[in-house]
Amino acid sequence: MTALFTKQDFNVFSIDGLEERMEELRSRLSPKLEMLASELAPYAEQVTDHDMYVHVAKHARRTKNPPNDTWSALASSKRGYKKLPHFQIGLWGTHVFVQFALIYESPLKETVGHKMTEAKEQILDSIPSHYVWSMDHMKPDASPISDDLFDKIADRLQHIKKAELVCGVHLQPDDPALASKETFLNVCQDVLKHTAILYEQAAFEPA
Repeated sequence: MTALFTKQDFNVFSIDGLEERMEELRSRLSPKLEMLASELAPYAEQVTDHDMYVHVAKHARRTKNPPNDTWSALASSKRGYKKLPHFQIGLWGTHVFVQFALIYESPLKETVGHKMTEAKEQILDSIPSHYVWSMDHMKPDASPISDDLFDKIADRLQHIKKAELVCGVHLQPDDPALASKETFLNVCQDVLKHTAILYEQAAFEPA
């Protein structure tokens, strides 16, 4: 059985040069990530009760430094995802990630921060302890949740313009969950199911 993500996939991020890396990224990774997000979309619609649209990272703003990660996203608008709560499937050179994300472009951060504080116990009961959390989607590191980290994330969302919320799972290249598309999509569905409570904290109308 061929693994879903191969060594060559992860090695894309070792290629020198913006154009060279982007060419391989677009040909090797983007189609695979778009396919996975498209297959996951019906389940995302089921757990969020919103229509979901697939977006693939284009890295269009880059003019010099090649990207160190890439992803596809599921969001409730055809026009874009960065201002909305969304789900991401993607890769760094070190691991695959499946996660909920609310990033700095979103105007919903303050509202979500307040709601997270109010629903803290319910959220922590709903999200498995092995999930990892981050305050910056542009860095590969993430940590298991603690009371202090949860409170810090919620507070930053309320007071820091560039605050972010990221929560999900990281899978190492040899993780059995990456053995096939079917096993990986099962993991993706679990992440969507458990992080839907974070998605629900964002008060918005799909556009």
